[in-house]
Amino acid sequence: MIDKREKEALSDENDPMVPDGEVTPIDTDYQIGQDNIAVQVGPFGLDIHNRVFAISGLAVIAFVVLTLIFQNQVEPLFGDLRDWLTANLDWFFISAANIFVLVCFYLIFSPMGKVRLGGTKATPDFSYLGWFSMLFAAGMGIGLMFYGVSEPLSHFTTAYGGTSMENGVRTDWAPLGAAGGDALAAERLGMAATIYHWALHPWAIYAVLALGLALFSFNKGLPLTVRSVFYPLLGERVWGWPGHIIDILAVLATLFGLATSLGLGASQAASGLNYLFGFPEGNTMEVLLVVAITAIALVSVMAGLEAGVKRLSQINMVLAAVLMLFVIIVGPTLAIATGFFANLAAYLQHLPALANPIGREDANFSQGWTAFYWAWWISWSPFVGMFIARVSRGRTVREFIISVLLIPSLACVLWMSVFGGTAISQYLEGFTGAAEAALPLQLFSMLDVLPWAQVTSFVAIILVVVFFVTSSDSGSLVIDTISAGGKVDAPTPQRVFWCTFEGLVAIALIMGGGLVALQAMAVSTGFPFTLVLLMSCVALFKGLASEPKAV
Repeated sequence: MIDKREKEALSDENDPMVPDGEVTPIDTDYQIGQDNIAVQVGPFGLDIHNRVFAISGLAVIAFVVLTLIFQNQVEPLFGDLRDWLTANLDWFFISAANIFVLVCFYLIFSPMGKVRLGGTKATPDFSYLGWFSMLFAAGMGIGLMFYGVSEPLSHFTTAYGGTSMENGVRTDWAPLGAAGGDALAAERLGMAATIYHWALHPWAIYAVLALGLALFSFNKGLPLTVRSVFYPLLGERVWGWPGHIIDILAVLATLFGLATSLGLGASQAASGLNYLFGFPEGNTMEVLLVVAITAIALVSVMAGLEAGVKRLSQINMVLAAVLMLFVIIVGPTLAIATGFFANLAAYLQHLPALANPIGREDANFSQGWTAFYWAWWISWSPFVGMFIARVSRGRTVREFIISVLLIPSLACVLWMSVFGGTAISQYLEGFTGAAEAALPLQLFSMLDVLPWAQVTSFVAIILVVVFFVTSSDSGSLVIDTISAGGKVDAPTPQRVFWCTFEGLVAIALIMGGGLVALQAMAVSTGFPFTLVLLMSCVALFKGLASEPKAV
């Protein structure tokens, strides 16, 4: 059941709530939406920020059109772009992610951890269950489904195979120094590398921006948009072109980060439908899936946040928990139970080496996996960060960081240990189907070895589709809020526009290079927004320093 307070917090018609208790608001003459243009087009109303919406919207339309027109020409371009960025900027992405983790741990133990979002007397709007349901479904759903089997299995097999050299350069993809021929060491190293990509670092990226957005909206009284975080650094200039550029970067990063995930989800759903029902695979099928699921997302968008994202998120959490519990029971139960703790220990053991940004011998792993992941998570940070901020009023900074950083990290460790650990156990027992399958099909190949494979594979497809819908719906809400100057009650047709173009960008990237194009755009939009996030850490400390502490 949704109580009255949750209904008010999720209502599209409510602006950020008035502070409860003491806060230190920022004195500015800026009014939310003062630079907006409100127009009526037939029965549809629009309320858009005249510069942010226009520039980001035109940029996205131009990208879609040009990519679809010049498909053959852009495919190698995307590949070269991804390779150059990950090869030359891997140290930058790894260093930045380390900084975000350190900022979060400092805030947990700092006196700033006593600051309460929304005022010294504010109370939480949501139960932990409702909060975590929306967080997981919107934050990492499709990625967990796509990489839950394939990444642990990939790191294990490459580590188990050992290192290989050609002209004095390592050509294997194993993390660190590999573990050639040692199955147990390869399993632990493979799981540690996977957990590194899914635990503390990505959640720290989300937490830093989410905390800044919540603080400057609920405590400082500024619009719920990325530019507001930079008020301590830019002052009133944040409402001019410096702020416009920040918000435009946030829109583009979010859109291309979402399109990457939607493309991955479409390829996995297509593989599952081919496996279960013999549907044809390929770009045409993936495009049809993007169109169909975007249509479902549009229905969810028009239904509103409460009836759409929250309900679908809770359904998905239940389905995901049931599927995971099923694998635990019928899979290698003892290995999963012991592996969870052993994997955590291996992660802590290998973390310093995995997080080292310089002098790496495992260039393929650090550049092809880690640099891409950090850029991908960073491109998602405006979307997930704003979504977390909207539902986190009433939490102290310490409670917020622990909840957003540590608890989801443990949940990701459990998920990877269950699905990845099961696939590795099957490999060691001689069932190598998952390891030999294409990346999007590996989850279904792992389930094929277990009982009721048809049923569980169908449930997995449903999970991918609903994660797809909730991500698209939530992303449309966030992009719309940014492009409407921080308004959370902007007209629904604007959200429909962004939802539609999320699907079109995913289609353009699928047609213009597939997975390589998806990865290239995530990395290229993640780079400039990494600079934005690093500067936001300074602004966050300045904002927290002036806030009264909760008793």
